[in-house]
Amino acid sequence: MLRSPSLVSLVVKAIDRDLICGGDDLSDIYELPSELFDLLVASLCPMALEKLLSEMPFDVCNDNMPTSYFLKKDRKRGRNWNLNEAWKNLVKLRWPELSEIELDDWQQVYWETHLQNCLDEAAELALLPSFDGCISEIKISDRLLKYVGCLGYLTRLSCDYSTLSYHCEQFGYYARYLRLPSVLCVAQTCRLLRNSKLEILVLRWIRSKEHIDGLCKLLIQNSATLTTLEFIHCSLSSAFVNAIFSSLHRRSGQAQGIQDLSIKTSNFLEPSLVSLPLALATFLSSGRPLHSLKFSDNHLDQNCARMVLSALLDASSCLSILDLSENHIAGWLSNFCVRSSSGNLSSFGSDKYLKSLRELNLRQNDLNKDDADNLRCLFFHMPNLKILDISDNPIGDDGIRCLIPYFVEASVEGRFHLTEMNLQCCELSCEGVTQLLETLSTLKTPLRSLSLADNVLGSQVAGVLGNFLHTSIQVLDVGGIGLGSSGFQELLERITGELKLTKVNISKNHGGIGTAKFLSKLFSLAPELVKVNATYNFLPVESLPIICSGLKVAKGKLDYLDLRGNFWESQPAHASMFANFRHNGKPIVILESTPASNIPYDDDP
Repeated sequence: MLRSPSLVSLVVKAIDRDLICGGDDLSDIYELPSELFDLLVASLCPMALEKLLSEMPFDVCNDNMPTSYFLKKDRKRGRNWNLNEAWKNLVKLRWPELSEIELDDWQQVYWETHLQNCLDEAAELALLPSFDGCISEIKISDRLLKYVGCLGYLTRLSCDYSTLSYHCEQFGYYARYLRLPSVLCVAQTCRLLRNSKLEILVLRWIRSKEHIDGLCKLLIQNSATLTTLEFIHCSLSSAFVNAIFSSLHRRSGQAQGIQDLSIKTSNFLEPSLVSLPLALATFLSSGRPLHSLKFSDNHLDQNCARMVLSALLDASSCLSILDLSENHIAGWLSNFCVRSSSGNLSSFGSDKYLKSLRELNLRQNDLNKDDADNLRCLFFHMPNLKILDISDNPIGDDGIRCLIPYFVEASVEGRFHLTEMNLQCCELSCEGVTQLLETLSTLKTPLRSLSLADNVLGSQVAGVLGNFLHTSIQVLDVGGIGLGSSGFQELLERITGELKLTKVNISKNHGGIGTAKFLSKLFSLAPELVKVNATYNFLPVESLPIICSGLKVAKGKLDYLDLRGNFWESQPAHASMFANFRHNGKPIVILESTPASNIPYDDDP
């Protein structure tokens, strides 16, 4: 039997209708007692709540209203109505994944995300070969209209709520962060978003002059507020690059506030350029407050990388993050360093520094031993570097041996500040890593995070690795280094005191039951341990009770233990063994749901 609607729900529905359709007099709503007004606010649909806010009299605003309301209306605060909480509930209802984020203005989040959904739908339609209309006239789907609450009232409305133009004009003001594909980088979109104050703009598939022309108008339109610009899957010739970066400093000829620039997985600049495009060179050397620069997977050659570095050094840039990963820049420092007759390396321009640089990412750049040797010169110009990623480069033991003297010298002189280093898949051997770990253990500033994963080190490295665990290392990745059962046994014997580990990856080491015994002891000696990856270690089913016993006496804060990809059939008894180990209501231990033998695993190092 259907339940009759309550009087309250009928009243709310009527107010919804009046607010959306434009009722004659809404003043009585604002005179409601606070408890009734709060009940109404919590029940209104998004479009009605928006109208309620937009028409609220000057003297009834309150401290708990969304920040965007006061910015837009410049109104004073008054009665204590928690409208921001109502918007948070609406966000949680529609996008549950966003509700866990700590934010101040949920009204802004709601309409920005809704507008992004509308633009995504419009882009899908505009990409169809049959589309030949105006982007502004694209119809918003009933699904999105239903979410905001105006689907049932379209025939009663004075304006067309169903078009993209309405939603852009009505809610463009709330847009701070938008993702636009190339099909929307046109003059029409600039007009639709003329009320926006974009701070972050992510662009995809920019490839033609039409796209560039539309984009440049959008950049100029938002030049006063834009701080982050990201390009993905774009094709940017020198001419396009000049147009883009010229548009970033049109206003009074002054450089604008771009703090984060990222160009990823794109064809960026032509190969073998003699010089950088003038506007880009100006952008890099202008002294602007650039925080991060990421040119990743763009087919950059050594010449382009060298010119980018020179421009940054010449400007003594305040850059904090430099990412040149996944390019082809081997030899990029060959002209930067010079070797004296005594064999010592030094660099040109020794008075130029990147003093603010904290993170350098050179992953997967075909760097070799000579490049590692030249890095010593580069590090001299980065005196405050904290995070270094040179993973997936075949530098080998010889490359590591080139870096070790720098680490020692810098530590003695008090200028070694590295806290994180990634050497994954660098073709290192046990001998080279042994020398490295012994050196790192003696430095005045110890590492907090180190990755040696996917280097063929073998069980022989376990001794020095066990000693290294007693330093200040907190995050360690030794996945796929070939420890084996004997390696884990050696580690077990080496760890004797309290460790500072918080995260550890020992996956793909084929340790068998030795892995379980090591884990059981690790749990008791690492009170700050939070996450452990022990996947693909040939663990037999007999190892489960050992791990379970270790968890029972653990002193730590473990919230994640991944045991997938090991040798046992999924059985209820296994899950029940770990049922009581939970964190925030979620299981700590992740077991295999299907037989490990059914999972493809490439054991080729």
